[in-house]
Amino acid sequence: MGVPVKLTPEEEKEDWLVTYADAITLLMCFFVMMLTFAEFDIPAFEEAAAAIKEKIGSSDDNASPTEKLKIDLEDVVFQMQADRAVQVTKDSKGVVIELSSGAFYKPGSAELREEAVPYLEKIAQTISAPRYATYNVQIEGHTDDEPISTERFPSNWELSTSRAATVVRFFADRQFVDPLKMSATGFADQKPKVPNRTEEGVPIPENQMTNRRTSIRVTAMSLKEREVWYQHLAIIRAKAEAEKRAKEQQGEGQPPQEGQGEGQPPQEGQVPQETQAPAAESQQPAPAQQ
Repeated sequence: MGVPVKLTPEEEKEDWLVTYADAITLLMCFFVMMLTFAEFDIPAFEEAAAAIKEKIGSSDDNASPTEKLKIDLEDVVFQMQADRAVQVTKDSKGVVIELSSGAFYKPGSAELREEAVPYLEKIAQTISAPRYATYNVQIEGHTDDEPISTERFPSNWELSTSRAATVVRFFADRQFVDPLKMSATGFADQKPKVPNRTEEGVPIPENQMTNRRTSIRVTAMSLKEREVWYQHLAIIRAKAEAEKRAKEQQGEGQPPQEGQGEGQPPQEGQVPQETQAPAAESQQPAPAQQ
């Protein structure tokens, strides 16, 4: 009887662990990206795309819409030589335009200076361009820590909010930006850029002047906000088309003048009905102004 041969146990190969580890890593990256986009949505996507383009050395022509907006606003500020009163920066949410309160408002008031109007108009024309139609405009008012107590502005809360609302009204009344995309917020002296005072409590005039500002934040809409925006545009278009059809039907329903057949030219010295209608309307008294 022969001696039994001992079989050498085969070593277990662990090559599958490499594939398994790769799959787990990819799944983790996927869920991290899903969580990131769920929180920041469109702005995060644009930020990631801009970072990738910056790494590969992309030109401004391929920049994200947010980056293009920043460049356009910087060009406006440069052309109007307003770099001392207007600053354009970019953060994780979008573009921030900071207006110096001393240059845009009268002291202790929310009334705009007349010389500041052209600058606001150029800014409004830039952010209301068609390429930025899906961007929100948030106006933030800020003051220094010097208290104010007037009949109209009992505190800095009312002053900062009123200044922000003034810019919103300016954009809306002149039909630069749709009111649906705008909001106004006042922060008083609660969000200073730099300290208003020293540790001993001595005011720092330069810092206080820096903190007196109005910020215009232009940020990309989220997917839900874009859906609401497109529905809003559809309603506006449908309303305009309905008014146009109503005017056309009203014009077609007007009877011809007595003694004049349809399609016949008016007799000499006779004014056509179409030219008489505006005159009749102009004779009506103007409504009283509120």
